[in-house]
Amino acid sequence: MTTTIESKAEILSELWQDYREDNDFKDFIEYNDLGLPLAYAVANGIAELNPLIEQFIDETFRLLLLGLEIKEDTGFEVLDDVLSSQMGD
Repeated sequence: MTTTIESKAEILSELWQDYREDNDFKDFIEYNDLGLPLAYAVANGIAELNPLIEQFIDETFRLLLLGLEIKEDTGFEVLDDVLSSQMGD
């Protein structure tokens, strides 16, 4: 099972809103300066998914899991699931 594109957008949107000033996520936020706002726009109904936007969201989510050293996408639904998984490893 993998995380749906809608959940990826929600998770990344929440991360961008709640952690953009957090030093632990500073490099991630700066590097993903397009994927995170696109995820926010999709999650909040500002933009609709299309193949290009989906590609940005998928790549940004993949980088989030990689940065948190999460080896497997187990079908996350909310940001807390992702962060809890990282702490559990």
